Amino acid sequence: MAQSEQEILAGLAEIVNEETGLETDSVQPDKSFTEDLDIDSLSMMTIVVNAEEKFGVRIPDDEVKNLSTVKDAVSFIHSAQG
Repeated sequence: MAQSEQEILAGLAEIVNEETGLETDSVQPDKSFTEDLDIDSLSMMTIVVNAEEKFGVRIPDDEVKNLSTVKDAVSFIHSAQG
């Protein structure tokens, strides 16, 4: 069953927190992974792998570069679950 975007956001925030130590509250839809959250490409790949496992979706490597904001990632995961 597909999760709501709010549930995905919460789950993604937990993954980012585990990988980077950032507070889950700082993971907001309008935040850029690189600019605002200061997540490097290695951490981003770990976050992607963990998100794939948590949400049961596949995020192709060539899609990752398009996921610049938290909202991009949430929307992609939400539509991939659909």
